[in-house]
Amino acid sequence: MKKADFPFHLTQYLSQYLPLQKNVSDNTIASYRDTFKLFIIFCETEKKLKPCKMSMQHFNKQIVIDFLDWLERERSCSATTRNHRLTVIRAFCLYVQKEVPEYLYELQNVLAIPTKKHPKPLISYLTGDEMKILLEQPDRSTKRGFRDSVLLAVLYDTAARVQEITDMRHRDIRLSNPSVVTLFGKGSKARQVPIMNNTRYLLEEYINLDKSPFGMADGERYLFVNQKKQQLSRWGISYVLDKYVTLAEQRPEFKIRFPITPHVIRHSKAMHLLQAGVNLIYIRDFLGHVDCATTEIYARADSEMKRKAIERAYIDFIPEGLPKWEDDGDLMNWLNMLCT
Repeated sequence: MKKADFPFHLTQYLSQYLPLQKNVSDNTIASYRDTFKLFIIFCETEKKLKPCKMSMQHFNKQIVIDFLDWLERERSCSATTRNHRLTVIRAFCLYVQKEVPEYLYELQNVLAIPTKKHPKPLISYLTGDEMKILLEQPDRSTKRGFRDSVLLAVLYDTAARVQEITDMRHRDIRLSNPSVVTLFGKGSKARQVPIMNNTRYLLEEYINLDKSPFGMADGERYLFVNQKKQQLSRWGISYVLDKYVTLAEQRPEFKIRFPITPHVIRHSKAMHLLQAGVNLIYIRDFLGHVDCATTEIYARADSEMKRKAIERAYIDFIPEGLPKWEDDGDLMNWLNMLCT
């Protein structure tokens, strides 16, 4: 009889190993948990395997491949989502093979499953003029509009991920010279990002107007809160952004043919830094990337910089001017024959 040890190892992985030993963020754990929720649903509905009776022997290469195919076929998941689920399963395999080495062979077969190739999407970003139009939309004469104006300015000026904005507290802001914002990114890695004078003035005024809730220290307060003085969620930030994108689209100069998300604002800041001649190493640190290869996607995406570089090196061998068809006597005689 097979030992039903899969639930034990999965529980240990999600509740002990990831949060306590690896110190993984709550969002990452939630993402991993969702992958295995789908896997359990698949096993129960498609393979007739109840979770309480699943063994690690059931967790083999074929069932993982069937699960990945099921995601695409039944849930209409993209290849990108499929690859993300596979990455989660691989991480679990690396953990389990150390805990129960008797399953090492089957786990190695799962680890050998290749990711699925897919076309990489182009990076969407706003030009400088388009970003200026967007940032002009909030009405700073109202309390809500002023908060939204500060939110969009900080989102752009720091190129922060949306979760980094929601987690930002008053203690993370330094307004004295040099003005910086401390961001806590993936893996709880902290980085300091400089902010420009206009953003600093906005933040200074915003913090002075913000009243501290009773019983909470000033430094512990979240910087951006909703009407209930609660931490503004990532969906709340997306809602604020969508509202002003709709207003900006009323301007004839603002014709965007792609969805504008908080991450598009991050892409836009990175592209603007690159176009201003900032070194990729500095942009990497500014964005909080681990590898400079991740940052190089912006250099590959900037078609305008490529065009200017080619123009500087271009030698024109193509003769100027176009032939005039009116000077071709044979052609003119033939056309006259058609008219008779």
